[in-house]
Amino acid sequence: MRIEAYNQIGQIYAPKKTYGTQKTNSVSRTDQVQISSLGKDIQTLKQAVANAPDVRSELTEPLKARVNSGNYDVSTDDFASKLMAAYGM
Repeated sequence: MRIEAYNQIGQIYAPKKTYGTQKTNSVSRTDQVQISSLGKDIQTLKQAVANAPDVRSELTEPLKARVNSGNYDVSTDDFASKLMAAYGM
């Protein structure tokens, strides 16, 4: 039986021991993010849409006033033709 061979194999798989401290050249690296000009434009547009009101009151207020005063009249022929066009008939 060859014990030396088993010792050599054990040395290969044994955890390596380090004595003292190892000095390494510490290079400080930081992550960087670069946003393309298209990305910046999209970000600006998203912010503009977020700040815009959901309802354009300059269009809805006159209609609301006409409905509340009873002066808003809908033509049944116009309504029917637009309804038919919307459903492809």
